Amino acid sequence: MITLPRECWFLTGSQGLYGPDTLDQVAHQSQQIATELDASAELDIPVVWKPVLTEAGDIRRMMLAANAYDNCMGVIIWMHTFSPAKMWISGLDALRKPLLHLHTQANVDLPWAEIDMDFMNLNQAAHGDREVGYIQTRLGIARKTVAGHVSNPKVAARVGSWQRAAAGAAAVRSLKLARFGDNMRDVAVTEGDKVEAQLRFGVSVNTYGVNDLVEHVDAASGAAIDALVGEYAETYKVAPELLPGGARHESLRYGARIEIGLRSFLTEGGFGAFTTNFEDLGGLRQLPGLAVQRLMADGYGFGGEGDWKTSVMLHTLKAMATGRVGGTSFMEDYTYDLGAPVPTILGAHMLEVCPSIAADTPTLEIHPLGIGGREDPVRLVFDAVPGPAVVLGIADMGERFRLVANEITVVPSAQPLPKLPVARAVWEPAPSLETSAECWLAAGGPHHTVLSAALGVEELHDFAEIIGTELLVIDRQTTTRNFANELRWNQAYYRLAKGF
Repeated sequence: MITLPRECWFLTGSQGLYGPDTLDQVAHQSQQIATELDASAELDIPVVWKPVLTEAGDIRRMMLAANAYDNCMGVIIWMHTFSPAKMWISGLDALRKPLLHLHTQANVDLPWAEIDMDFMNLNQAAHGDREVGYIQTRLGIARKTVAGHVSNPKVAARVGSWQRAAAGAAAVRSLKLARFGDNMRDVAVTEGDKVEAQLRFGVSVNTYGVNDLVEHVDAASGAAIDALVGEYAETYKVAPELLPGGARHESLRYGARIEIGLRSFLTEGGFGAFTTNFEDLGGLRQLPGLAVQRLMADGYGFGGEGDWKTSVMLHTLKAMATGRVGGTSFMEDYTYDLGAPVPTILGAHMLEVCPSIAADTPTLEIHPLGIGGREDPVRLVFDAVPGPAVVLGIADMGERFRLVANEITVVPSAQPLPKLPVARAVWEPAPSLETSAECWLAAGGPHHTVLSAALGVEELHDFAEIIGTELLVIDRQTTTRNFANELRWNQAYYRLAKGF
């Protein structure tokens, strides 16, 4: 379902002073660098080399072309030689795509015995990149800077992180989100300023009556339902009572009907994310569970109880994680195991956790749900795969949005959970549950989050920089005292920055 921009542009700066022979060498070497970078397994999006730039007009036209080309997700610049930075002012000022400044050079090692002034003139990225670094800072240009040779996997990994963040920015800037019903009554943290969200992120958020969806659900054909039920049987471990001939098979067919209707509504409207609310189900006979889980697995954003902000972030992180190992899901902090040797958090939701994070093949089950006042809903039940991950929350702070992230380790549950028939994850938050919780609460972080085992803090940081949004990170180095100071500094910075 998610489609990403399919290339980033590699631009090389130089100047005409060196003459055509040197510029030919610059072009050849910059093509080699772009090719080596493009071949790295750390990059998910192709790198497209562009001709060497030596004049202000050409630079500006190249940046405008990048803006206009939807398939370009961002621009990498490198000053192979000395490129006087005043040539770059109008182009950098015009650029509206994410920018990465790659501070590299053609050679890894210096050929000490062969170095002469011709070599020095040709290999002076250490000189040229400082010139262009200055003008980017002078202009206040948001960018990521990566230093080192592209053959170094750490360098390529950092470029790959920026690519994923830029892909996320492209995804959210074109995102349409459908809210079925409104926000859960009297809940604060799931509210937010939709106009500011469209201005800041680009996402369009609009509400639709639940019965608009019901029309699509009721229109699902018997043949389509038969085919989807067959797909369920091939994909999951289906409870016997839900199989054809089972006592609850009709409930599974209605769950399939919901999925068909939801897909139809979202596809026709061009939506990449949606919300539901158990307080507003209209003519739906079940709270959507299975359908939501499967749509998330296909890349759709989702937020429960009308939480459109988390739905936006889920779709965005799904886009960033495309092609990466590890799943990404809607999540909610529920309860703590405070008596464990290492205290843990048990996360879940009523029904809606994405099977992309499942450790094993999910089971397809039906159980009562003591909320919503509808028929028993079908849902996928599983435990999350253990390993490192990150949880991300978004909150509307009034004058800005705030992202809060916590590095975590997903672990097996300490004991079986035979009476909890929902998908769930258990994790150890860094640096400890106590510090993590105190900092999260101090930041005003929400209870709904996005859990991703495919992404890390660097991608989240790059994304926040690209879209100009505050990000607070809780990791192994975090202390409550330093975190409290960071909150104060950020409050001052973001209020002052609005006047710049």
